[in-house]
Amino acid sequence: MPDPTLTREIARRKTFAIISHPDAGKTTLTEKLLLYGGAIQLAGAVKAKKARAHAVSDWMEMERERGISISTSVLQFPYKGRLLSLVDTPGHADFSEDTYRALMATDAAIMILDCAKGVEAQTKKLFRVCKLRQMPIFTFVNKLDRPGRDPFELIGEVEEVLGIGVYPVTWPIFAGGKFRGVYHRERKQVFLFELVAHGAEIAPMEVVSLDAPELVEAVDEEGARQLREDIELIDAAGDALDRDKLARGEVTPMFFGSAITNFGLPQFLDAFIELMPPPAPRGSDKGPIAPDDDRFTAFVFKIQANMDRAHRDRIAFLRVCSGKYERGMKVHHVRLDRDIRLTNPVQFMAQERTLVEDGFAGDIIGVFDPGLFLIGDTLCSGSPVKYAALPQFPPEQFGRVVMIDPMKRKQLKKGLEQLAQEGSVQLFRPPEGREGEAILGVVGELQFDVVKHRLSAEYGVEARIERLSFSMARWVEGEPVPLAELESNLYGYGALDVHGNAVVLFKGDWQLESCAKAFPKTRFVELGGSISPV
Repeated sequence: MPDPTLTREIARRKTFAIISHPDAGKTTLTEKLLLYGGAIQLAGAVKAKKARAHAVSDWMEMERERGISISTSVLQFPYKGRLLSLVDTPGHADFSEDTYRALMATDAAIMILDCAKGVEAQTKKLFRVCKLRQMPIFTFVNKLDRPGRDPFELIGEVEEVLGIGVYPVTWPIFAGGKFRGVYHRERKQVFLFELVAHGAEIAPMEVVSLDAPELVEAVDEEGARQLREDIELIDAAGDALDRDKLARGEVTPMFFGSAITNFGLPQFLDAFIELMPPPAPRGSDKGPIAPDDDRFTAFVFKIQANMDRAHRDRIAFLRVCSGKYERGMKVHHVRLDRDIRLTNPVQFMAQERTLVEDGFAGDIIGVFDPGLFLIGDTLCSGSPVKYAALPQFPPEQFGRVVMIDPMKRKQLKKGLEQLAQEGSVQLFRPPEGREGEAILGVVGELQFDVVKHRLSAEYGVEARIERLSFSMARWVEGEPVPLAELESNLYGYGALDVHGNAVVLFKGDWQLESCAKAFPKTRFVELGGSISPV
């Protein structure tokens, strides 16, 4: 019989990520969610875009310099009796692999769409990962304060392009072409907002009924008539929201709003915490592990070195999957097959840390890593259990690091190994017995810039990247291949990844096809590892 206290605490946890195209307004929405959660006070601090301070979650020096998110951050804040853990992922396409891994650690995703642009290329990629895990997806159509497309057109695009059903929970209200508020279909209420300068405070709102005279006064006869016609059409076309389909990622609740003006955000947050399912069982080598299982289990989904430059520390981010964590408890490290003690666990607000005494399924906690952890490691108490390895996504660009100062070889080796263990880049080494330098694999060009910057700032190594002609990496499954002999036979470049798995780098599809024909009993797969079922 599950412990009632444990079950109650787990039900309070909501762990989610935000997926979007870089320009859809993810940074602004993240800041405003923290504002409504009371985690930050933005009043008087949000200025014009050119003068805006860096995002709350962007703690790396390079993120502040360029105004982009590079590394995944964890932002935890309370909201109406729940404890929300927002895994804030990079929006830039070049850092999509970090986002993919973060989605493995969350229970739901918020998909942000620009009301003028709809579904964009980056959103499609991230959506596919969510569908693989069958995780709940909530859609927030942003930037309604600007000219955009018809809401019905956006609904049709999401259903057609992404192949998911859409259930509008809120509906936008316009007056004279200006966004004034939303109608909540479940509550049967109209929420009219007042604009606050620069969106620096929670927007005041008026709540009226669909037939109230105040609605006509606020949006005029034409606006009220259009709203009633839209609602009648939506209600006639669709059924009630199916929560089972939501839990399987087959239907997405859709909300409309404007993050910059705070219009529609409280309705979105209130519905989100009620509709989002609690942490679900997670697949393992012993079958699904329920979150209220008495055993403590967790897996490492992110490693970050040098968050505190003064101490050169290294933090492993754990997603707690079941049971309860208590400070100082002893757990079993499955990959190393040894017991370790987890001391001084912390929760995060970006770079800021708070020492915690306990943690429950659904929480994300950080522990000091003396070099014991790799991404995907399982920790547990009681009988051993192992969660499936996190996938390694295929890089698209490759290069070698060339040192400016040859005396820094040891620092370079340490820096590259730590960056690879973090998942910032993928590191491919020649197989044992061969000479040669390690090869870096990345998704986009900007990641090479990050590598050079971090090697310089954190490890004191000045280097340049020598680009290579490879275009894809494929992991080896089935019958082994002679990695050291592939290059001489023009079948590709054989290597080992940071976990010691065999991988082959190819210059194009033609080379992949030639290698596959030469080794018919071997499979060359696009994803290293496998996605853990939910």
